[in-house]
Amino acid sequence: MWQQEITDDLDLLVSVLPPKLAASLKRMNREQDLLEVVLDLGRLPEARFTDQEAVLDDSEVTEEEIEYVVSRIGDFGEDNRAGIERTLHRISAIRNRKGKIVGLTCRVGRAVYGTIDIIRDIVESGKSILLLGRPGVGKTTMLREVARVLGDVKRVVIVDTSNEIAGDGDIPHPAIGKARRMQVATPALQHEVMIEAVENHMPEVIVIDEIGRELEAMAARTIAERGVQLVATAHGNTLDNLIMNPTLADLVGGIQAVTLSDEEARRRGTQKTVLERRAPPTFDVVVEIQDFYHLAVRHDVAEAVDAILRGRELPVELRYRDESGEVHMEKALLPKEGREPSALEPGVAEPLAPLRVYPYGVNQNYLDRASEELGLPVEVVKRLGQADIMLTLKSYYQKRPQAIVDAERRGVPVYVLRSNTLRQIKSSLAEVFGVEKRVDPFALALQETQEAIREVLAGARSVELSPQNAYIRRRQHEMAREA
Repeated sequence: MWQQEITDDLDLLVSVLPPKLAASLKRMNREQDLLEVVLDLGRLPEARFTDQEAVLDDSEVTEEEIEYVVSRIGDFGEDNRAGIERTLHRISAIRNRKGKIVGLTCRVGRAVYGTIDIIRDIVESGKSILLLGRPGVGKTTMLREVARVLGDVKRVVIVDTSNEIAGDGDIPHPAIGKARRMQVATPALQHEVMIEAVENHMPEVIVIDEIGRELEAMAARTIAERGVQLVATAHGNTLDNLIMNPTLADLVGGIQAVTLSDEEARRRGTQKTVLERRAPPTFDVVVEIQDFYHLAVRHDVAEAVDAILRGRELPVELRYRDESGEVHMEKALLPKEGREPSALEPGVAEPLAPLRVYPYGVNQNYLDRASEELGLPVEVVKRLGQADIMLTLKSYYQKRPQAIVDAERRGVPVYVLRSNTLRQIKSSLAEVFGVEKRVDPFALALQETQEAIREVLAGARSVELSPQNAYIRRRQHEMAREA
């Protein structure tokens, strides 16, 4: 049976409980399964385990017992959270209208070493990662382990708003390894500390627990734009929850309503007003933690968000650990209500119908090469009357020449490219054929960068590149410096 190394300092948490409750807890002999102890004034004290709840004493909790615990822990912050110095335990308070504490939740904090083995390849790839999952599923535990592992090889700064990652007190818990910890005076200032971390301490990685406000989502985007790897958790069980949350949707690109042309609406088979992604996502990868041993990975957040908004089922990578500790991976569709996850079986794709393209100002050699590399049936035509679509450049479209006016009058869809590059043409063809998933965005972005570098070396003053995520932008900067 595979086991993980766990550090929980549970004796220190038990020591702050009233003696009779501490003794009752020890008699149960289930410390490894303990999640939290709940003390509510006038109610029976409870211990919550992974599989059940148990009453610790037959007498109701008194004010003296609550005061006993409060006097033995740190001060409560504005978020009504406190801790025990040099431990990972968290004590949260419930107050009445006068501010008096009438309830306590004493949550066990554990450092579990080895939890990120299941996603180590993603963590070490340099991509920004967002962890999702229900409360208590292990998001913060995994985040802490990410900070420890990356801290050995990179400059890691933790923005620890509630002292839950590195524990209470000025000296951080050893579970974060060499990573540095920045504390936050009040939760409302978390976004400012996030920016301060980047500006003052030159981190390569920033670790954040609980992005829950719009200002924090905006700060995360600012950090990602600077090429820093982000690893964070957010409120939400799945990517679908995050998309529908107006406060946090910007983390995955945000959504907006757009009105399609009649032709485009017919091509997609949708109504004219649809929801689309507004911008590139802040995070490259989303990990949905289902339980301690199972999780779902979405490697391309942009593609996943687009698929959800268009009502398509997109396969995700399911990862799980068996009893021997071995990690297994498989592609599957996430389960919907009333059915089990279904593994994908290889099948034969339907042949695509040929597309007649009328290029206006577009490099025909690039067009031929793009269709060949993508394996798409594209036929270049010489006359507009024979075309299914027109492909042109932004500079031509803005001047409104007669050919473009004629195309719009005839109802021929006009696709506008930002630049006359192979990468732009491939992206446009992939969109027209609805085969975005066949295109490797990383390879295309690097190809576009190489073409831009050649143009600049040939004398061009500047070349505008397509918007990309933080990881790709970092590689583009490296290529530009090496050139």
